[in-house]
Amino acid sequence: MDFSELKQFLDEKVKLYNTPSFIESDPISIPHQFDLKEDIEIIGFLVSIIAWGNRKMIIRSGNSLVNILGNSPYDFVMNYEGENRLQDFKHRTFNASDLDFFLTSLKNIYSNHNGLESVFSAPINSETTTMFNSIENFRKIFFESVDDNNFRTFKHVASPAKGSASKRINMYLRWMVRQDKKGVDFGLWKNISPSLLSCPLDVHSGNVGRALGLLPRKQNDWKAVMELDSNLRKMDAKDPVKYDFALFGLGVFEKFA
Repeated sequence: MDFSELKQFLDEKVKLYNTPSFIESDPISIPHQFDLKEDIEIIGFLVSIIAWGNRKMIIRSGNSLVNILGNSPYDFVMNYEGENRLQDFKHRTFNASDLDFFLTSLKNIYSNHNGLESVFSAPINSETTTMFNSIENFRKIFFESVDDNNFRTFKHVASPAKGSASKRINMYLRWMVRQDKKGVDFGLWKNISPSLLSCPLDVHSGNVGRALGLLPRKQNDWKAVMELDSNLRKMDAKDPVKYDFALFGLGVFEKFA
């Protein structure tokens, strides 16, 4: 199909999957349990970080996190001093030790850096075209108390500077920034333009992107993210990451690739 046909095809798939019915079977259902901005930010971040593997397992682990945080993520983080009840949490390779570090670091971010939105927004200026610097700034602050470069929790927060596609962080940014009044993404962060967002590139979106000729590169790395972004922005420069719904839906629900 030519470009206009491809755009029409993907726009139709966005309309199909970017609906409230998408929420129930997706990890975004966990932050949708909350109304307070900070609660949504914090639990959304934690859930996005463990969002790999079976989606039902991710949601189950996400609900376990909600219980651990006493259904009040922001209050729990701000009063966190280390809790014995974390010792039983585990999602694949993310364990209680990682969760302890994450909660401690989040407390530092909200106490000393004005919250997650402020940290991700800080590097943005009139010349910014991607979230590369924002993600790296977040990682710097998130790990500012760590001296050991081999610290195990590093692996859970991907770095585009090291070539990672940073799928889970890009997915989290989509949740927080996009607002199209469809009821899925939250649009809580007003200081970041949706035009800067990148597609959360994973096996499904990567395979579909290649099948549609949107992603020639074989590896799912940051260069591939930029390559895919370039083509998606030709379809919608203001909101390119909306096509994540189309690529993901085609891959997961329709087995398109």
